[in-house]
Amino acid sequence: MVGTGLELDPTIGALLGETTTEIDVARKNRVFCNRNLRMDTIEMIGFDMDYTLALYHQEKLEQLSIELTLTKLIEKHGYPPAIRHLVYDPRWAIRGLMVDRQLGHVFKMDRHAHVGRCYHGFRELDHEQRRITYRNEKINLSSDRFEWIDTLFGLPEAVMYTTMVDWADRQTGTVDYDKLFGDIRMAIDEAHRDDTLKSVIKSDLASYIVKDPLLGETLHKFRSSGKKLFVLTNSLWDYTSVVMSYLLDGERKAYPSWRNYFDIVIVGGAKPAFFNELRPFVQIDPVTNQPISTNGEIKHLTRDKIYQGGNVVAFEQMTGIKGEQVLYIGDHIYGDILRLRKQHMWRTAMVLQELERECSVSERLEGQIQDLDLLDRRHRNLESEIDYQTLRLKKIQRLLDDDSTTAALRARLEDARKVTRLSVDALRDRAGLMETEVDSLEARIDRAYNSHWGSCLREGNENSRFGEQVNDYADLYTSRVSNFGPYSPLRYFRAPRRPMPHEI
Repeated sequence: MVGTGLELDPTIGALLGETTTEIDVARKNRVFCNRNLRMDTIEMIGFDMDYTLALYHQEKLEQLSIELTLTKLIEKHGYPPAIRHLVYDPRWAIRGLMVDRQLGHVFKMDRHAHVGRCYHGFRELDHEQRRITYRNEKINLSSDRFEWIDTLFGLPEAVMYTTMVDWADRQTGTVDYDKLFGDIRMAIDEAHRDDTLKSVIKSDLASYIVKDPLLGETLHKFRSSGKKLFVLTNSLWDYTSVVMSYLLDGERKAYPSWRNYFDIVIVGGAKPAFFNELRPFVQIDPVTNQPISTNGEIKHLTRDKIYQGGNVVAFEQMTGIKGEQVLYIGDHIYGDILRLRKQHMWRTAMVLQELERECSVSERLEGQIQDLDLLDRRHRNLESEIDYQTLRLKKIQRLLDDDSTTAALRARLEDARKVTRLSVDALRDRAGLMETEVDSLEARIDRAYNSHWGSCLREGNENSRFGEQVNDYADLYTSRVSNFGPYSPLRYFRAPRRPMPHEI
C-alpha cells in the first residue's frame, strides 16, 4: 500500500480483513478484467463445479478418458485391438482447436477466422496447402463438418482423432474421417453417461482432483461480505456431492459440510439449456438421488434442498436477484459464458486452468518476447524502406524511358538506378535474414507454450479465436476460483485501456 503517513496498526488491519494490492499477487494468480465490474453491486455469485470449483489433474484425467474410450471403441464399435497400442500424448492438444471432420484435419484459427496452424494426423500442412483448403471461401463454423474443442474435457477427442487419423491413413489410405470422429465422440460420451469415467474418479479423488486449500477461505470471504452463493452444475447429484465433499467438508470449523457455503444448489443444470429454455426445477432427494414430489411447481429455492434442472427466468423470479446483480463463474466458453452473455445480463467470470502455465511461460520468456517485438518493428520499418526505394527505382525507370530525357540527365539517372538497385538488393537481403530471425524466435516462443500449437490464447500476432471469445464474453478471467481471495469482495475491477492501431 502506498505510504501516506496514516497507515493503520497491523493488528487493526488484520482484524479488518484487509486484502493485498494487485502488485502483491503473482501474475499467474491474478484476476484479469475485460469489462469494468463493481463487485460491491454483485449480490449473488454462482459457480460451475467441474473445472471451476473442482480443478482436475489434467494429464491423468486425459489418460483415463483415452483408456476408457479405447475400450469402448474396441468392444462396442468394432475397432481393432491394435489402436490400444498407439501413443496418445495428452500434451498434444490445447483448448480452442477446430476439427474438420470431412478432411481429417485439426487446425487453429485467429480472431478473424483465419486458419493458422493445421495438422492432418501428425503432418503439418504447409502455407500453400492451407491456402488452397481454407482461404478461398468463408468457413461456416456452424456446419456439422466442424467441431469446436472448447473445453478441457474435449482435449482427448482431439488427441485421439489426430493419432487415429495418422494410424488409419497408414493402414488403408481410404478413411471415413467423419465417422471416425463420430465414433470417438460417441465412445467418450458413453464413458461419461454410463458413469464409467466418474466411478473411477470417485474411487480415487486425490489422484484426479486438485484440492485447493484456499478455496474454502475464498468462499467464506464472499459470504462474509454479504453475498449469496450458489452452485449451478451440469453434473448430477451423486457425483457433485462426492466431489464437493472432498473439496470443502471440514475445511473451516464454521462450515462442517460443503453445503453450508451455498444458499442454493442446482445439479443437472443442462447448460446452456438452463439459460435459453424453460425447463422446470425438480427437487432431488440427497439420499436416494431421486426426484421428490412437490405437488406442483416449485415456488421457492431454499438452502436445505437440492434442485435439478430449472431455468434462469424462474431462478431470478424466485431469488429476486437478477441481471447485473449476479456474477456467474464457469469454465465453458459456450455453455457457461457465451450463451449467458448473449441472452441475459448476468456478469461472467471464466476459469482458465491453463492460464497459470501460460502466465509462467510468458514471465520466463519476457526478454525473448520483448526481443521479438523489437525485431518485428525493425522488420516492418525495413519493409517500409524497401517500398520507398522500390518506388524511387520505378520513378527513375520512368524518366529513363521518357524520350524527352536529355543525355546528360540520362547518365545521372543510370548512376542513380545502379545505386538504388544495390540499395534495394541489400535491404532485401537484410529483410530476409531478419524475417528468418523473427520466424525462428517466434517458433521458439510458441514451442514453450505447446510444441505444436503455441499459446491457446494467441495465434501469431493476433488473439486466437478462443482468446478473442474470452475477451468478448468473459467480464473477468482467472486460473482458479481461489484467486479472488487476495482481492476485496467489494473491489472495482477495471479493464485496461486498449488502444486502436492508429493510437499506438
